[in-house]
Formats: sequence, structure tokens, C-alpha cells
Amino acid sequence: MAKKKKGADKKGKKAHKNKPTSKKYKHYTLESGSVKRKQHCPRCGPGVFLADRKDRKHCGKCGYTEFSGKKE
Repeated sequence: MAKKKKGADKKGKKAHKNKPTSKKYKHYTLESGSVKRKQHCPRCGPGVFLADRKDRKHCGKCGYTEFSGKKE
């Protein structure tokens, strides 16, 4: 007889896990009737926003980084 493989006991589909929704609405603000947007990544295009860090702006998708000037 053939030997049973380890881990072959589980059968069927995996249970569905809910993922958190995208919170892109936080990157837009309304000021005096006009829409103000956070900065988009120049490489990835619109829809991919740059993260604001202490001394730089960074894209998490492609790794693009803009450094701000030194503060003394």
C-alpha cells in the first residue's frame, strides 16, 4: 500500500477572511468648494499616494522617495 502524505487530512475550501477596506477618502479634503488631494507618486500615477514621513515622502508600491530640505 502507498504511504499517506502528511497534511493530506485537510480537504475542502479555505474559510473566507474579510479584509479591511481601502481608506482612500482620507487623502482628499474639501476646502471652500474645491477638492484638495495628497501628492500622487510620479512613477505609479494617480491613485497611488505618497506617505508623509518626518523628513521625506515615500511611495510604498515602487519605493520612490522625495527628501525634504535639511532643517537647522
